[in-house]
Amino acid sequence: MMNDTATSPTSTGFGPPAPASLSLGVVGNGAFSALIDPHGRVVWSCLPRFDGDPVFHALLGARDGDSEGAGSFAIEVEHLAQARQSYVPNTAVLHTELWDRDGQGLLITDFAPRFFWRGRYFRPTTLVRRVRPLEGTPRVRVHLAPRFNWGADTPTITSGSNHIRYVGEQQTLRLQTDASISHVLHRQPFLLTRPLDFLLGPDETLESGVSDTARHFEQETLAYWRRWSQRLALPLEWQDAVIRAAITLKLSMFEDTGAIVAAMTTSIPEAPGTGRNWDYRYCWLRDAFFVVRALNSLAEVGTMEDYLAWVTDAVVGTNGNHVQPLFGIGLERELPERICTGLPGYRGMGPVRIGNQAHEHFQHDVYGNIVLAAAQAFHDQRLLRPAGLADFERLEAMGERALQVFGQPDAGMWELRTRARVHTSSALMSWAAADRLAKAAPTLGLLDRARYWRSHAAAMRERILDESWSERRQAFAESFGGHDLDASVLLMAEVGLIDPKDPRFIATLKALEAHLCDGPYMRRYEAPDDFGTPETAFNICTFWRIDALARVGRVEEARAIFETMLAARNPLGLLSEDTHASTGEMWGNYPQTYSMVGIINAAVRLSAAWDTVI
Repeated sequence: MMNDTATSPTSTGFGPPAPASLSLGVVGNGAFSALIDPHGRVVWSCLPRFDGDPVFHALLGARDGDSEGAGSFAIEVEHLAQARQSYVPNTAVLHTELWDRDGQGLLITDFAPRFFWRGRYFRPTTLVRRVRPLEGTPRVRVHLAPRFNWGADTPTITSGSNHIRYVGEQQTLRLQTDASISHVLHRQPFLLTRPLDFLLGPDETLESGVSDTARHFEQETLAYWRRWSQRLALPLEWQDAVIRAAITLKLSMFEDTGAIVAAMTTSIPEAPGTGRNWDYRYCWLRDAFFVVRALNSLAEVGTMEDYLAWVTDAVVGTNGNHVQPLFGIGLERELPERICTGLPGYRGMGPVRIGNQAHEHFQHDVYGNIVLAAAQAFHDQRLLRPAGLADFERLEAMGERALQVFGQPDAGMWELRTRARVHTSSALMSWAAADRLAKAAPTLGLLDRARYWRSHAAAMRERILDESWSERRQAFAESFGGHDLDASVLLMAEVGLIDPKDPRFIATLKALEAHLCDGPYMRRYEAPDDFGTPETAFNICTFWRIDALARVGRVEEARAIFETMLAARNPLGLLSEDTHASTGEMWGNYPQTYSMVGIINAAVRLSAAWDTVI
């Protein structure tokens, strides 16, 4: 996809930064990521990992008194007239073209190196920016202004003949470049007469020249992503959308541990001025399960193997007791929530939150999510390490926890902070834990355990169908004995609790459409929460609706809504958490793994079969 924007030249020659938006490209390599705006400005990047210090934080504004462009890395063109942005197909390498009013232009190639080297994946915390003149000699200016400690600390700067060091108390960044060091240090405009390369990363010297290193890194990174995409088992239709979603999910994994972040940002509001600002740079067991399952559907099972190693460590550390719903990507259990008062927030809409109080919650669906994420490993013979008896025994401990908490009040999957109920979605996932254990046990010859879990699953299923049904609403409600509607009950069909052709499920779908939908978009629930009534549509709920429509036979409606969701993506094919039904604007943290999962699931569900064309 191509992102084509224009800007009006100013009397100063170099205009102000583009307004904050979620029309952002994402580059990364499984160690870190960077978000790049339509004018080629890096506006968000946390180092040394996803949940680290945002050394580039311009997406959330700058502190009072700081210089314009603080917390960003820009390659600016004088008298900018047009900008175009696109990915190199089937890769995580981003191209940004900038053109001035005289038709002179340049190309910025952004990527994070990732390739197999010396028997391992090479993924340094290094951002590579390659700048090439396309036409003429545009006048450019390099503005590199990292900040530390959430924008509070301006680094000490030292330099050499081919590098600049940005020194902070906790980390030091080194820019290695073949551009003029003086021009970069002083933001001095100059004519771009030759290609230039910029490598920003750890305070280490390169083994070879700047240009040679950048060229090698680009060639190898392009080759890696093309090979990775080539191995995906794609649906016939919507392949570009699926590939972009899959690459984005892969970029959301912290490969050092196997954790998968829910999103790469913090504090992008779910709706304008609502205060629904959260830090999503951690691993939710729920979200990670959906990511694993979506990639599994494309035959990308490596992510599942890496994640299972991470989640196994998380489970073992609990000794069969309570499992919190999210962890830090290094398995940190304490994620205390605090407010960063110095940054104004996205478009000035604070607060900016660091950490997430949800780590203290009791969310009983977590046990089912753990078992569901691991279930395929008992049946898939392609895996390098198929699940065995020890894995099953660890999962049984999670199943026993699911039995204990079944029917008990919790905060639910929407993480309500001031209201506890017996949530249908939590009970559903407890059932799923028992059901999948019953199906995994025979693969290990454990027929008595299969009977044990099958018996529990049957009893739980009966109770869910009975106690969550609201006769008054003619729908399954969000809690046992309740009457409020919640989109999460659509997962009943997706995880196999109920036949989607069951009249009760069909009636539930119709009730949800009547009360939670704004046209094609679906909100999470109807009852007010801690912040009032939800204003925007939650994208994954819309995708759950698409799945349900397809399952009940309303396929053409499902396809139409899917096309609407594809149109709601930004020009680079990415989605955030929420869509505003009236404006069509994206809100919420970005890129949201839940939403990218929805693209894959819908395409796989709705695509015509390959045998229709071959």
